[in-house]
Amino acid sequence: MSLAATSALLVAAGKGERLGSTLPKALVPLAGRPMLEWSIEALRAAGVGEIVVALPAGGLPDRDAFEAAGLSGGFVLPDGCIAVPGGAERSHSARAALAASGGDPVLVHDAARPLLTPELVAAAVAALDDDAELAAAIVAAPVTDTIKRSGDGVHVDETLVRSELWAVQTPQVFRRAWLERALGLPDDVLASATDDASIVESLGGKVGLVPATGPNMKVTTPHDLIVAELLLGR
Repeated sequence: MSLAATSALLVAAGKGERLGSTLPKALVPLAGRPMLEWSIEALRAAGVGEIVVALPAGGLPDRDAFEAAGLSGGFVLPDGCIAVPGGAERSHSARAALAASGGDPVLVHDAARPLLTPELVAAAVAALDDDAELAAAIVAAPVTDTIKRSGDGVHVDETLVRSELWAVQTPQVFRRAWLERALGLPDDVLASATDDASIVESLGGKVGLVPATGPNMKVTTPHDLIVAELLLGR
């Protein structure tokens, strides 16, 4: 297994409503560039063999929409990247991108995590390569807050053991056969999944953890955009 044999699926079909933008989430300006360009740059620097981007199903906005958001010249997907229309749910987009790819292993990354580094990509692929029993290897961070479970949202039912909890991130790297099996499940099953690794787990696949190195935050709110831009500036 090698990075050159790896297909990277970049999920970038989400809406930008919570960011207060008329552009799709992955195309919102971040430090002067569409957000997804930061992830593409990191994947290329890592040396992955193929990048497939799941874009909004309705296609890219017109030039005026980009210019109104402060991105002059519009947006063109960089040479060498394959574009596919995404789906209604995240896993549907990953399935569309998988169908257009040909590598093994397959790395899945959310464009809403623009602080991706080449080193993190390499570590995730290496973790899968180092353990033949793994179906997938996922980047995650140990939970630092105390977590309580509440069924009704009003009363505490249980305080969970913090040392056993991990906050899941992307990238997530899969052996192709396992990801194809997982994303081949019915649409309603995919729609209820919060990440692709959880589907693999439900099928009996063993998933390994790769500790996150450095910030790898998900951009969801306007405040997140500010923080991400400051971190990219560093």
